[in-house]
Amino acid sequence: MADEKELYKIGEVCRMADVQPYVLRYWETEFPPLAPNKSGGGQRLYTRNEIDIILRIKQLLYSEGFTIAGAKKKLETELAEPAGSPKASLADVKKELRAILDMLA
Repeated sequence: MADEKELYKIGEVCRMADVQPYVLRYWETEFPPLAPNKSGGGQRLYTRNEIDIILRIKQLLYSEGFTIAGAKKKLETELAEPAGSPKASLADVKKELRAILDMLA
């Protein structure tokens, strides 16, 4: 539970996600769920949940080939569904099967 309270600065998050700070700032404008708080000095402070969202955005854009608009819709859908819902589980299975097919091709 302590991880949920811990806050990370933009430089730390950039190292974790292997993206540049301007990329994170741009994603904040495109993906409403990504809205870090700012410290008194204006430093962006990210929660663990926001880092998970960043990593998912990166996966959608870079690994799965989504456009910004497509990734935005996919992320909205994923965040709206409870994690354990049958629809979410089915989507995960389909994604894994596609990845296996890609490896075999």
